[in-house]
Amino acid sequence: MNEEKSPNLDDIEPAELILFQVSECYVYLIPPRKTAASHRADEWDINKWAWEGTMKVVSKGEECIIRLEDKTTGELYARAFLRDGEPHPVEPVIDSSRYFVLRVEENIGGRLRHAFIGIGFRERPQAYDFQAALHDHMKYLNKKKTAEEMEQQYQKTSSVDYSLKDGETIVLQLKNTGGRSVRSKFFEQGLDQKEKGKNSITSILPPPPPSPSLSPPVNAVKTPLDSPSKLSLDGSPKDSFSTAFDKQSTEPDSVEKQTAQDVPDDDFGDFQAA
Repeated sequence: MNEEKSPNLDDIEPAELILFQVSECYVYLIPPRKTAASHRADEWDINKWAWEGTMKVVSKGEECIIRLEDKTTGELYARAFLRDGEPHPVEPVIDSSRYFVLRVEENIGGRLRHAFIGIGFRERPQAYDFQAALHDHMKYLNKKKTAEEMEQQYQKTSSVDYSLKDGETIVLQLKNTGGRSVRSKFFEQGLDQKEKGKNSITSILPPPPPSPSLSPPVNAVKTPLDSPSKLSLDGSPKDSFSTAFDKQSTEPDSVEKQTAQDVPDDDFGDFQAA
């Protein structure tokens, strides 16, 4: 009984993916570039192309192939390769957005030959799509390269052994918070006031006691009990003063017993006359 061997993944040829295709592509035989300046399409006879056919941009693994084929038979006319790390095979001209210079190559007799030809498209959107397909392939190569570098970095870091060896311990320093969750002071005061409003009974505090009144000095002379509230237009200062003097003479004996030396000797006559 013959055993079937599983195919090796390296021996499997990658599938081809068409990124761009146009049925009208024109090829021009261009003169060699004499200076370092870029090519110009107005130096070609764009109304006299050397070949007309189909262009395909095919992605095959990490390789991108630009193929020029016959419309009817599909015969290969020329091809160019876009590879990572090699010069770009497509160069735009400086005077038009629909024409390019293509670096084609072929292996002839074991030797790699290359040549430069001019290509052109009938519509400008076709030229934009052609450049976008090449750009997408380069983005794919960059992302694949980045993914491979990340995988290699992961393999290096994953090989490090972080397990504890014999005799090794881990010391954890935990802060004791007393079993209380940490809350901000603002919200904590708000919650306390809310709970007090629900659970406690509102109490009215008595007003503070009045301040004790100051007792008058012992030797102070009492003022008259009744004083004139207002001055009369018809009365004189003499009548008002004598009325107040008569009332003052009716005070208790403690005031009358004052000696003549204690009471100042006022000249009432002279004061009234003044």
